[in-house]
Amino acid sequence: MLLTLADFAALAFFLAVWGLYAYAVGGRLFGRQSLTLAMNAQREAWMHVMARRELRMIDTGIMLGLQQGTAFFASSSLLALGGCFALFGASDQVLDVLSDLSLGSPPSRVVFEIKVMGLVLLLAHAFFKFGWSYRLFNYCSILIGAVPVLADEAADPGSTERAVQRAAKMNILAGKHFNSGLRSIFFSIGYLGWFIGPVAFALSTLLLLAVLVRRQFFSAARRAILDGNAG
Repeated sequence: MLLTLADFAALAFFLAVWGLYAYAVGGRLFGRQSLTLAMNAQREAWMHVMARRELRMIDTGIMLGLQQGTAFFASSSLLALGGCFALFGASDQVLDVLSDLSLGSPPSRVVFEIKVMGLVLLLAHAFFKFGWSYRLFNYCSILIGAVPVLADEAADPGSTERAVQRAAKMNILAGKHFNSGLRSIFFSIGYLGWFIGPVAFALSTLLLLAVLVRRQFFSAARRAILDGNAG
């Protein structure tokens, strides 16, 4: 086998941490509300406020900013993918550096290329998530335009609420895919520890988990969102 038992164990630990963290952020692991869920509630509140405005240039400006941020990360993922493929052409030089950093025996070229392919998969996953998120934000912009204005709300208030809920759900879904792509970028940083060795891989995964958990559940940003609210 090209990969050792320690490599498989570290990789399994990495994937388990990723999955458990995603469940925790979605509120399916324990009761403490995450920053992401708190922001989802604000997205829905935003759509209700938007429905009470006759002129919605503010809302379209916010949507434009969300789309530009998503496009930036999608482009960055493509550039990072290109850098990964460039590593295949510079394998010998990189292996010389890794042989000095490795905590065990120096990695072989085949093992190195397998690990690079794993990094390629992570970044490709991020790109597709960002690309789909960008499209969903476009759909959300259309749904915002379909929300009736105040002059038409009195005639059929139920249709206004249904339109608001459609826009809110699309906004939350776009944010979910954006956060998933961003999570792939974050975990690709922890994945870099594997190029040094399985022990470094496990340690970098734990360090990354500690940073992400703090930001989602114990950060000042979370306190700012939940200030004065239950939970």
